[in-house]
Amino acid sequence: MRIGILGYGTVGSGLVDLIDNNKGKREIEICSILIRDIEKYKGKKHFEKITTNIDDIFEQDIDILVELIGGLNPSLDYIKRALNNKIHVVTANKDLLAEYGDELINIANDNEVSIKFEASVAGGIPVLKPLIESLEGNNVDSINAILNGTTNFILSKMYDENLSYNEALKQAQDLGFAEANPDADVLGYDAARKLSILSTLAYDNRVYWKDVYLEGITDIDEKDIEYAKKLNCKIKLIGQSKYRNEKVSAFVRPVLVGNESILSKVDNEFNAVILNGDSVGELSFIGKGAGKLATGSAVYSDIIDILDNRLSCVDSFTRDIIKVNQVIDSKCSALLRFTDYKKDEILSIINECINKYDILNESDELAILVDADSEYEINNSICVIKDKGYCDQINKLLKIG
Repeated sequence: MRIGILGYGTVGSGLVDLIDNNKGKREIEICSILIRDIEKYKGKKHFEKITTNIDDIFEQDIDILVELIGGLNPSLDYIKRALNNKIHVVTANKDLLAEYGDELINIANDNEVSIKFEASVAGGIPVLKPLIESLEGNNVDSINAILNGTTNFILSKMYDENLSYNEALKQAQDLGFAEANPDADVLGYDAARKLSILSTLAYDNRVYWKDVYLEGITDIDEKDIEYAKKLNCKIKLIGQSKYRNEKVSAFVRPVLVGNESILSKVDNEFNAVILNGDSVGELSFIGKGAGKLATGSAVYSDIIDILDNRLSCVDSFTRDIIKVNQVIDSKCSALLRFTDYKKDEILSIINECINKYDILNESDELAILVDADSEYEINNSICVIKDKGYCDQINKLLKIG
């Protein structure tokens, strides 16, 4: 099996190591590796196969193109070129799948080749293949997941070491867990794209990532952590989707997670995906969500599947985009924080709309844990309080089991 690799960074070098370490088991020939700056790679393995010209890759008569450069451009053009030339594709690019998955799957089908993308979600955790193949006989109705290692690391440090958000972010950047510009991670875009891929495959309907309710972790502060500890919870950036009565609801947001939950025990750079199927019940997948060998392992497994002619149907991406409900329409709880507040007036409104509430703090700010029939009641209360000017600022943090 002859392959061309686009990108020789962290994941690319991990893949090359895995191929070299398994030479006795599998016949995989690295024909060419595309990079941007050839000077950076002098002395690296397979330097003689490195090129800065994409045409060199396609002139090698390859069977598989492995795309590991990320982003939308020029990755999209390179992948489409490969598929149209009847070359299989393996990619770790969740941005491409979330945005152009329908187009790429159609091109692959038209040319009778496959595009595989296990590494696009949750790094080294093998979750997409079980979802596509092993659980085909199940109706999956919910996904709860921690899908971004950067934000999970930051929130873990804020909780365990009482760091501020900025201090935890800097530590993540110093250790290589966060980019210099961390927006894609901390604002939730990365997790939303991954949740859309999981949900599309799970529900056999195309869930577009921009339709997912999205809220990042940049506003989480020391007070939120203090309340979380008081409530026997941790704060996690959770991706959740549900499929009920042919309707999808989905969000990516920081939430209070009870300490009895599996998700509360997943810390630092680790990821977790919890699926619920009507036959198998609840299944949990936990492991490293990123890293040289972890993600390289997922890419390698896709190559082996193609080598062994194990090709899966992923036509879910070609379905019509399904409408996504961004508000929880079932019983839920939330922590509400009010600054510069009028206590009696706020409590009067909450009494009218909310089933039950507990006051956690009323000194420097008013903090209330509310239980409601749905998020709509909570949001309605907040709107009335804002409209009447009963506080300066309101923060809401959902609580899940």
